[in-house]
Amino acid sequence: MGETFYDLLRRQGITRRSFLKYCSLTAASLGLSPAQAQQMAAALQSKPRLPVVWLHGLECTCCTESFIRSAHPLAKDVVLSMISLDYDDTIMAAAGHQAEAALEDTITRYKGNYILAVEGNPPLANDGMFCMPGGRPFVEKVRHVAKDAKAVIAWGSCASWGCVQAAKPNPTHAVPIDKVIVGKPIIKVPGCPPIAEVMSGVVTYVAAFDRIPDLDRQGRPKMFYSQRIHDKCYRRPHFDAGQFVEAWDDEGARKGYCLYKVGCKGPTTYNACSTTRWNEGVSFPIGSGHGCIGCSEDGFWDKGSFYDRLTNIKEFGVEANADKVGVVAAGVVGAAIVAHAAVSAIQRAAAGRSHQSRSSIKVED
Repeated sequence: MGETFYDLLRRQGITRRSFLKYCSLTAASLGLSPAQAQQMAAALQSKPRLPVVWLHGLECTCCTESFIRSAHPLAKDVVLSMISLDYDDTIMAAAGHQAEAALEDTITRYKGNYILAVEGNPPLANDGMFCMPGGRPFVEKVRHVAKDAKAVIAWGSCASWGCVQAAKPNPTHAVPIDKVIVGKPIIKVPGCPPIAEVMSGVVTYVAAFDRIPDLDRQGRPKMFYSQRIHDKCYRRPHFDAGQFVEAWDDEGARKGYCLYKVGCKGPTTYNACSTTRWNEGVSFPIGSGHGCIGCSEDGFWDKGSFYDRLTNIKEFGVEANADKVGVVAAGVVGAAIVAHAAVSAIQRAAAGRSHQSRSSIKVED
């Protein structure tokens, strides 16, 4: 554990030039300044790797599936070099009593200095019997590990908000982890799942700067959750022009018009989907023709059909726009056409008079 990330890279034959380039690119992906990129490089050269314990409660493992597909930085670089992933019951080699012994060893050896990452959530009904990893309720396990952790990362909407497990009527009484972990800083990284580079970016930031990133009022990193998907969506110009998909596979859908009227939740969803995107930055759901379902927002499973148009969000001005902007745009276009026609007619008339005048002069000559 005394070995730093930089030590590992040098041992693998990576040059200092490549290391500094890596730090610059990673800092840029996090929205950090050049000065902070230098701070990151200095930290990764001097600080030992960060111990991380990764627990799984009620979930579908989609957060892990997303994380291992990170490209900037690569998940293998994060797991094998940047941090010391000492326990993860999904990808670790150990099992059974050996795995639980490794967990207790990490908690004891790095008391107060390790990060707890939680994927999924604890059910509280029937004394927690609906999730029993290692033979005991998950709620007990997560409280036990969180007690001596430096900070907690809540991976995905399950850990952050409760997600589908906590959807009505919630028979297992599943709750987000901040309902059972108190007195610890919690970084919420919601999404179902979160974007891979968002996950690796959060880990990189904590490992490099030894502190949690700036969070919004809901506990989400501002660097990734400070803007609505709607504001950076490439279909936004169609929204502003009143050009909407009215029904699936209509002409508007074929032309790539705005998906708001067929249920897109982009105007009320804060995430990096329209900027960082997925699959190494090449796509995201809206780009594939499907509206945003708002999966990074609290209670998205209980807010009605994913294909129902949003209502009662007057503070954003979106409803008024969706209903009126098309009419206004059409009116503006119509006025412009009329104006253009009038100007053209005047120009033609002026040109005709000028031609007649020139003809008259020639006759008189």
